[in-house]
Amino acid sequence: MRTPLLLFLCLSFLIIPIATQNYACHKGSSQFPFCNTSLSYEDRAKDLVSRLTLQEKVQQLVNAAAGISRLGVPAYEWWSEALHGVSNVGPGTRFNATVPGATSFPAVILSAASFNATLWYKMGQVVSNEARAMYNVGLAGLTYWSPNINVFRDPRWGRGQETPGEDPLVVSSYAVKYVRGLQEVGTDAGNSTGDRLKVSSCCKHYTAYDLDSWKGVDRFHFDAKVTKQDLEDTYQPPFKSCVAEGHVSSVMCSYNRVNGIPTCADPDLLKGVVRDQWDLDGYIVSDCDSVEVYYNSIKYTKTPEDAVALALKAGLNMNCGTYLGKYTENAVKLKKVDESTVNQALIYNYVVLMRLGFFDGDPKLLPFGNLGPSDVCTNDNQQLALDAAKQGIVLLENNGALPLSASKITKLAVIGPNANATKVMLSNYEGIPCRITSPLHGLQKYVSSVTYEPGCSNVKCGDESLIAKAAKAAATADAVVLVVGLDQSIEREGLDREKLALPGFQEKLVTQVTNASKGTVIIVIMAAGPIDISFAKNLSKIGGILWVGYPGQAGGDAIAQVIFGDYNPGGRSPFTWYPQEYADQVPMTDMNMRANSSRNFPGRTYRFYTGKTIYEFGHGLSYSTFSQFITSAPSTILIQQTSLTDPHSILSSNSTIQPNFVSNGEALDVSTINCKDLTILLVIGVSNKGPMDGSHVVLVFWKPPPILEKLSGAPIKQLIGFERVEVKAGKLELLAVKLNVCRDLSLVDSEGLRKLVIGEHTILVGSSNEQQVRHHINVRLEGTETAKAFV
Repeated sequence: MRTPLLLFLCLSFLIIPIATQNYACHKGSSQFPFCNTSLSYEDRAKDLVSRLTLQEKVQQLVNAAAGISRLGVPAYEWWSEALHGVSNVGPGTRFNATVPGATSFPAVILSAASFNATLWYKMGQVVSNEARAMYNVGLAGLTYWSPNINVFRDPRWGRGQETPGEDPLVVSSYAVKYVRGLQEVGTDAGNSTGDRLKVSSCCKHYTAYDLDSWKGVDRFHFDAKVTKQDLEDTYQPPFKSCVAEGHVSSVMCSYNRVNGIPTCADPDLLKGVVRDQWDLDGYIVSDCDSVEVYYNSIKYTKTPEDAVALALKAGLNMNCGTYLGKYTENAVKLKKVDESTVNQALIYNYVVLMRLGFFDGDPKLLPFGNLGPSDVCTNDNQQLALDAAKQGIVLLENNGALPLSASKITKLAVIGPNANATKVMLSNYEGIPCRITSPLHGLQKYVSSVTYEPGCSNVKCGDESLIAKAAKAAATADAVVLVVGLDQSIEREGLDREKLALPGFQEKLVTQVTNASKGTVIIVIMAAGPIDISFAKNLSKIGGILWVGYPGQAGGDAIAQVIFGDYNPGGRSPFTWYPQEYADQVPMTDMNMRANSSRNFPGRTYRFYTGKTIYEFGHGLSYSTFSQFITSAPSTILIQQTSLTDPHSILSSNSTIQPNFVSNGEALDVSTINCKDLTILLVIGVSNKGPMDGSHVVLVFWKPPPILEKLSGAPIKQLIGFERVEVKAGKLELLAVKLNVCRDLSLVDSEGLRKLVIGEHTILVGSSNEQQVRHHINVRLEGTETAKAFV
């Protein structure tokens, strides 16, 4: 979202007393039915809306809702952010002397690299505790427009740091866990109806949004041309999971168009899918000013009244921005939209505030009313931020140099433009952290004699004047930690990359420092998106390479603890590391996922990409040696159809289907199968044969039947399950991974329909950088000749 910095930059450190909380349904207005907590949320919301004039109604359709003083309803700011901690990016939240900062977790891309769903849920709980604590002293709202669950489709996207990576399953799982951590209240945890809310979460940006500004194309004008197939199996799954499983209370539509229609004006995407198909229990909000954008930037409607009418009729309920507040009243009077549509939008909005307790009187008397400043930045919360950073760090390379031994290092050189990074580690949509430890300060805790040289004045490294001094420092040190990478000047909202290489003279810095070093060199890459570091892999003095994303307030300690072996790294890359030629070959504007040899398109992400990689999705090393094996799994699965619809060949639309015979490669529409009864269990053993206790991420992939390997629409492989398990040195742990046959062993056809293919499916346990375990499962239709053929 576009962020009006002037709204809050000057407020960050003001010394002011605790604010007086202004709340609805105080003693003077409690006689209204909308204050009656014995009534249903919907009845209360309808009562409130029925008391408003049209002029009052339209002023509640924007993020800076005016409130209705005559009814004792205070103004409310809907826009707050909590992407990886409570943030003051958004006018609904601020810090002052009462609460000077909040726990700042790593950028989402690094937390995702932990592949730890339990961690994601705990992070949500901590963030919502701190948000409620700040709300109780008048410093925050209750509605948070987080998380960002767009798939990290292209390595150049500036906002990839905000996302959980390139895999739809990981992104979906993150969305569900983080949203539940934010929203769930006590015994309501896991309640599918979503009743009470701790805070309200929002999954954004819906949908197919992953381009900000690239070679003259910006998100406000971009029309994402997306096939039905890609929409169904890549772009939509995280949002569907967020609504259907996470029970999120808000969805934000994006700036871009999808196949010609602005997402915030598309009734099929909003009302048709989010509201009616997925059954959203909450409100739909626009990205900031996006209604104005499709009127002003692309001239999609003739008048502003047409723009707001189109959005409201499509299913939009709230406008981050001002357009609905300015033009809806006139649009109703001109009969471009019915007042009943406005009423329904407000009911959806108010129900969310009802569920949050906003209309239940004094917040200090409500659940979480006891939370206050002492519950922000607690030791436990900050320890979780450190744990999250350590769990996400990925060991890309190790020739035996790591971990370093502090007792054997007398002098350490810490070099690089990110070596003393502080704010850089916070990523974007950041708040003010409780405290912050740079890599330099973290490493100084292990070695008494540390020499620091930046090597470049900033990450753009536009001149080489500081490289010689850095090389000189390396020449006299026992070991070198070289922290390179990117920052918000290279990748951020509103700015996509064009190159995958290290910026400016950073590559020269790495090469000259490495060549000059008398000891081993450890490379630390602080960046969200992948970087082509193939040159570094060929430098023999480089003993190890770590990717640390943007690791948050405790990043320096996390990096140091991994380098010196107080923590055994177990993170896995949540994206593919492409070579520079990928960026040279593939336009960012091409939304297709699948490879197409006829137009020299190599595909995207590990599921479809056919080219060479620097590191594959899921890559990650450890200081221990783990082995994994399948102890229990089915070998045959019998499918029962719930309808008599004949299967068809997914290979050819001209295939003739023989009655009562299903051959390999033919597909069943999952809508004709009783999918609830098709849950299978894989029991996987993980043994730690190394010298250190550690965490191991078990990745379970599906490979489609061999008959589909040459089919352009089939993935090369697809992640269908993952678990992170702690295994002590010399010990064995067992874990169970639940799979659903219809969801996990199926693929989407060209019409966007999910099909289960008859034949031999392969389960792969493990990523490409470890020994993979294979298991074959025969899927067959019960009562057909196919069953006999497999006996």
